[in-house]
Amino acid sequence: MKVLLVDDEPTILETVETKLRKEGYSVFTAATAEEGMRLYKQTKPDLLILDVMLPQRSGYDLCRAIRKDSKVPIIFLTARASEDDRVSGLDIGADDYVVKPFNLSELAARVKALLRRTTGETPLQIVETGNLKIDPVRHEAVLDGANLTLSPKEFALLYFLARHAGQVFSRDTLLDRVWGQDAFVSSRTVDVHVHWLRERIEPTPGKPIRLVTVRGVGYKFVA
Repeated sequence: MKVLLVDDEPTILETVETKLRKEGYSVFTAATAEEGMRLYKQTKPDLLILDVMLPQRSGYDLCRAIRKDSKVPIIFLTARASEDDRVSGLDIGADDYVVKPFNLSELAARVKALLRRTTGETPLQIVETGNLKIDPVRHEAVLDGANLTLSPKEFALLYFLARHAGQVFSRDTLLDRVWGQDAFVSSRTVDVHVHWLRERIEPTPGKPIRLVTVRGVGYKFVA
């Protein structure tokens, strides 16, 4: 899922982008309404987060322009907390309204809930990269034309990382996104499953080129 964030405060751009990337979203950022509109047309995001007070043109202006031809979910970020401001934002087409300062986890939860309401669950898509093909519907991972024998969690971990190729995920995030509410698992569980996957998909497991460790952070899949 792609999220476009438009805000002229560098700290907000950085912190929100980092949080949403950890949650598995592809994030694009802009500091002005003009740049936001350019990225909106270029990236076709699944959701927008717009600051109300932007240089030159406001977030309201950008929302109005987008609403002429799109129902993409929009969340406003603003320091203006009055009821009239909230009503104005919702009246011109916003789906949610978050007042600064805000909690990053709450914002991420609102993004997730809004995407679930408006677009449903993310469709399962086949991932193909080089000689590796992962089909989540058939629950098959094929390397060089041969089916890999993977446990359900090995498959889920490989699919999640491959689908978000290039993004780095901490062990805790992977536990949350892949294992969910399963009990009695620790960050060591992620390390073990990565080790097993490397044995199956890496030409040289001891020198991985696909499932790469980012020291001090976690793991990423390199397409």
